[in-house]
Amino acid sequence: MILEMKVPSPGESIKEVEIATWLVKDGDYVEKDQAIAEVDSDKATLELPAEMSGIITLKAEEGDTVAVGAVVCLIDTDGAKPSGSAPAAEAPKATPAPVAPAPVAAAPAPAASYAAGTPSPAAKKILEEKNIAPATISGTGKGGRITKDDAVNAVPSMGTPTGGNRGSERTKLSMLRRKVAERLVAAKNETAMLTTFNEVNMTPINQIRNEYKDAFKAKHGGLGLGYMSFFTKAVTRALELYPDVNSMMDGDYKIAYDFADISIAVSGPKGLMVPVVRNAENLTFRGVEAEIKRLALRARDGQITVDDMTGGTFTITNGGVFGSMLSTPIINPPQSGILGMHNIIERPIAVNGKVEIHPMMYVALSYDHRIIDGRESVGFLVAVKEALENPLELLMGGNAKKALEL
Repeated sequence: MILEMKVPSPGESIKEVEIATWLVKDGDYVEKDQAIAEVDSDKATLELPAEMSGIITLKAEEGDTVAVGAVVCLIDTDGAKPSGSAPAAEAPKATPAPVAPAPVAAAPAPAASYAAGTPSPAAKKILEEKNIAPATISGTGKGGRITKDDAVNAVPSMGTPTGGNRGSERTKLSMLRRKVAERLVAAKNETAMLTTFNEVNMTPINQIRNEYKDAFKAKHGGLGLGYMSFFTKAVTRALELYPDVNSMMDGDYKIAYDFADISIAVSGPKGLMVPVVRNAENLTFRGVEAEIKRLALRARDGQITVDDMTGGTFTITNGGVFGSMLSTPIINPPQSGILGMHNIIERPIAVNGKVEIHPMMYVALSYDHRIIDGRESVGFLVAVKEALENPLELLMGGNAKKALEL
C-alpha cells in the first residue's frame, strides 16, 4: 500500500509551511512515528513524524514552501526493511578508449543586442534600492536583459580584493526568521515607538538570592531562583498600576486586559522565540521560575508549539545574557510595550550623599505612543524600578521565606 503523507495543520491561522530539513533520504526505510522532517511555519519549527513504516519517497525539496494538506512524501508500507547486509560491489566496468573529437568550425560571435545589460522596470527598482549599477550585472533574460530574478540575486561589489579569503555564502532564511523580520519591520513602521530608560540597583535582589537560592533549589526539585521571577513579578505589579501598558490597539479601539500574559523572549536553535507565561499575575516565584524553565527547555529542544507562543499582553527580553549594556527593544506586535533587561555592572552611585559601589542594571521600556502617554510609560518603569529595589516589601509581602514557599 502506498500512503500519502500530507502536511498537518500546525494551527488555525497557518496556511503553509516550509520544508526546513529532511531527516531521511529518498528510498530510506522509516519506522512509524520516526521524525522524518523538520518544517518551519511562521511561528515555530515542528517535527513531522512518519505515519507508517515503509520505504519513503520524497515529494518536496528542502526549502520548498508547501500548503497545509499537500503531499510531501509517499510511504510504501509493503517495502521490506533492509537486513543490514551491505550489497555486493559491482565489478568495475572497462573504460572505453577516448575518442578525439572532430574539429568544429568556430561559430561567428552573435551581434550585440540592444537589450543586453538593460534592466526590466522591476529589476531597475531593485537595483536602485541595493545601489548596484546595472553594468555590473550579467543579464539572463532574452538578449542579455537583466530580469527581476537577476536583480534579486545580485550582490553589491565589495571593492577590489587585496588578498586573503573573500568567500561568501548565500542561504535562504527560514520561514520563522523571515516572519520575525517582517514583524520587526512592521513594528517600526506601523507604531509610534519610543523608548524610556532607567536604572536599577540590584543589591536587594542579590541579597535575597544569596540568602535563599540554595534552600529554594533544594525545596523545589533543583529549580533555580533567577532574576526573571523578580522581573516578572515587578512587571505584573506595574501593569496593574498602569493598565494602558497592558493594552493593545484594534483599529479605532483600545483593548485593555485584566490579566497579564507575559511573553518571555528566549533564544532557540532556530532563532528568537517568544513563549508566553499565562496569567503571570497569579503565579508565585516558584510558579514563574518553573514555567519559564519549561518553556525555555521546549524552545531549546525544538518542541515549542504555536500555542506556546500565541497571545501575550507584554514582553520581557533579556539582552544582558549576551552582554548587552543598553538597547532599545522593538515592540512585539500587537502588544504595546516591551521591557529590556541588560547586563549587571558594578558602578559607583551616590547613596545618602556618599559614593558606593553597587551592581547596577539599565532597563528600557519601548512603548507605542499612540496608546501609551509619557506619564504612563515613565510611571510604569519607575514602578518596576521601585519593586526591584524593594522586593521584600513590594513583591514578597514582607516575608521572603513565605513568598518563596520555603
